[in-house]
Amino acid sequence: MNRTLVIGSRGSKLALIQSEQARQRLLESNPGREVRIEIIKTTGDVKPDPLTVIGGKGVFTKEIEDALIDRRIDIAVHSLKDLPTVLPAALTIGAICEREDPRDALVLRREITGSRLSLVELPPHAIVGTSSQRRVAQLKSLRSDVVIRDLRGNVDTRLRKLDEGQYDALILASAGLRRLGLADRIAAAIPTNEMLPAVGQGAVVIEARKDDDDVLNAVLHLDHAATRIACVAERSLLRALGGGCQLPIAAHAVFNDGELNLEGLVASRDGSEVLRDRISGLAADAEQLGIALGEKLISHGANSLLQN
Repeated sequence: MNRTLVIGSRGSKLALIQSEQARQRLLESNPGREVRIEIIKTTGDVKPDPLTVIGGKGVFTKEIEDALIDRRIDIAVHSLKDLPTVLPAALTIGAICEREDPRDALVLRREITGSRLSLVELPPHAIVGTSSQRRVAQLKSLRSDVVIRDLRGNVDTRLRKLDEGQYDALILASAGLRRLGLADRIAAAIPTNEMLPAVGQGAVVIEARKDDDDVLNAVLHLDHAATRIACVAERSLLRALGGGCQLPIAAHAVFNDGELNLEGLVASRDGSEVLRDRISGLAADAEQLGIALGEKLISHGANSLLQN
């Protein structure tokens, strides 16, 4: 008899939607199998401090990974951008699901209408909410006049603060808004030439134990080849730069017609300096392409920017 599989998930609405989607796909591809979700609180969920204070690496994943290692759960479902590039020795990525829109989204108050549907068209000294150093640096580079205020809380809380007038605009992930059924709040998907996304943004990852062949076989059908190839390249770049999700590092890879195109960015925290480059190659070389682009950015001074 097949054992019941237990998915570990954060308790946020978005995390539970992503975990439920994974559960449904597991049920479809493994008929007769029981799959349930167990909520696990992470450091990032219980501490209200900015992520730069509590630490960027693993704050939304460590407790779930601990439960996986301790065999209290069988599968961990994460937003890939939250998952550190170096995993615990006992764990592995079992699948990377098909990516949603990886771009950042400009979100405006409901009553705002007119032509201001892009970052460059925001009014002078607009107050913009974001908690991401990557977004802050790129926004400052594009619009040095805007006032940036830190933003924490779930998406509903963030949107409420926006509509109350505490901000003129927010920058959020398009994928999260779409999965929450809030696509109508996206005033504009920000082009990648204006703001490069976070590594792995828009993708959901399935993590499992390396020695659990039963689970690894069960999650095979959730893997999306083109998404995995792109994300392997992005994560390899991030690893080469020694960075985490709270440093001003961005990347976006696209795999199409056999060619993998990877673009990467490193910026100073104030956006006064930005390094941006790209590389292309074969899908089979995804990891090496990420390393090569990382080395290229380092040769142009990336390390000095990241240490400031």
